[in-house]
Amino acid sequence: MPGAVVNVLAKTGDPVTAGQPLLILEAMKMQQTVVAPAAGTLTELRVGLGDQVDTGTVLAVVAVPDAG
Repeated sequence: MPGAVVNVLAKTGDPVTAGQPLLILEAMKMQQTVVAPAAGTLTELRVGLGDQVDTGTVLAVVAVPDAG
């Protein structure tokens, strides 16, 4: 659902854990927390505070270290 970024909780280069909140979107007066899908490093944050986003937009990229 399209919405607006109302809070950014992490920055590029931060280590993150699975489920850690990265940013908060607001759509239709409801807030949705976007969380890290896995533990790793936040390598890209493609949105900023106040940005409008559309459905399907990549908001952030988390690099997961190799298990090998």
